[in-house]
Amino acid sequence: MKGFLKSLYLSKRFFTLLFSIAILFVFAFFFPNLFGPAKLLFFVLLATLIFDIILLFRNKTGVQAERILPEKLSNGDENVIEITLVNRFQFRVSLKIIDELPVQWQRRDFKIESILKPSQKKKFTYQVRPTERGEYHFGNLNVFVSTFLGLASRRQKFSAEAMVPNYPSFLQLKKYAFIAFSNRLKFFGLKKIRRIGHTMEFEQIKEYVSGDDMRNINWKATAKKNALMVNQFQDEKSQPVYSIIDKGRVMKMPFNRLSLLDYAINATLVISNIVLKKQDKAGMFTFSRKVEDRVVAQRKSAQMHVILETLYNITTDYSESDFSRLYVDVKRHIHQRSLLLLYTNFETLDALHRQLSYLQAINKTHLLVVVFFENTELIEFSRQNANSTQEIFEKTIAEKFIYEKKLIVNELHKYGIQTILTAPENLTVNTINKYLEIKARGLL
Repeated sequence: MKGFLKSLYLSKRFFTLLFSIAILFVFAFFFPNLFGPAKLLFFVLLATLIFDIILLFRNKTGVQAERILPEKLSNGDENVIEITLVNRFQFRVSLKIIDELPVQWQRRDFKIESILKPSQKKKFTYQVRPTERGEYHFGNLNVFVSTFLGLASRRQKFSAEAMVPNYPSFLQLKKYAFIAFSNRLKFFGLKKIRRIGHTMEFEQIKEYVSGDDMRNINWKATAKKNALMVNQFQDEKSQPVYSIIDKGRVMKMPFNRLSLLDYAINATLVISNIVLKKQDKAGMFTFSRKVEDRVVAQRKSAQMHVILETLYNITTDYSESDFSRLYVDVKRHIHQRSLLLLYTNFETLDALHRQLSYLQAINKTHLLVVVFFENTELIEFSRQNANSTQEIFEKTIAEKFIYEKKLIVNELHKYGIQTILTAPENLTVNTINKYLEIKARGLL
């Protein structure tokens, strides 16, 4: 009986009709002739409600429901959740599905409404966008069933509690891995880099085709074959590429509900995958007060899994990042000349100048690329029209900070340090661009 009462819900339609009959009883106090019809309507409503409840509860199975979750969620991306429903009633029913979503999303208005015919099976999908790495706990699946009468609803509660880990964006990994090795780069913001030179790793002699460098013609082979033959060279391989993530407080700034740290983590996962596919060695580590989460640059088959699991557990410590500790660690542990992609953020020239000597020292023995971020909210604010003295003042300050970012780029270039200044949402694309450019130009 207790379970029955917990599953029974009276609808808004029932209370509307009941209220109308109550109004009729009030009028019957002044017009006695209305008392009989009002009483009759009340008993008809009561009988209809009982009949509706019998229809809902006589079938023990009712509706069957199942939620299908992915093995893991992709951070910052739209992830698809699927719900399958089967109607075991012998009549058409109306459904309202309420899924108990993880607390991270703070959604209390989620529902799906639909109609199912007898014995019909139907699939529903919805998308969720997680913005925090970690565990996401889904609760039960609640389905409210009502008949064509619509006076009552039966709640069926399906035990579907599950935990799904939210990993760095592996969906971007698949997307950009395809783009980087296709000829459609320009459609996704990736630019083709003109090869300035070539490496000295000889691969083979082949027949000349349109587009080959005329300077590589092998005249001896051409004379023997009586056809133009060219020397083909291959890119240097097995070059170490390290992604260095600053997990200090400057990386906690959020854009589009995702922190700069998470943007850097997603970009690290994607670029590591592309590096490995380019036959280079991919590695990573993080730093703040000390250097942590180290993955030595290698080219083994399990490297991506190791990097993914390491990135999953990275959290910011809200500390001031120690670039001197970073320099000492790089000098001590990375002996081969490597490409270092440093994800950090500088808001002012003074902040850069405090760390510039360490960046110069690292760049002497390695190819350092400093990746930092545009403040897209300031850029958007600076484009708005100013209608008061206060707004003019605020807009001027915003433009000053935007201009200072450009000065930081010029300052780094002055000391021969490669840079990427990018909007957070374009970080992955611009990092891939820079890596492909460095490989094409043979800078490493």
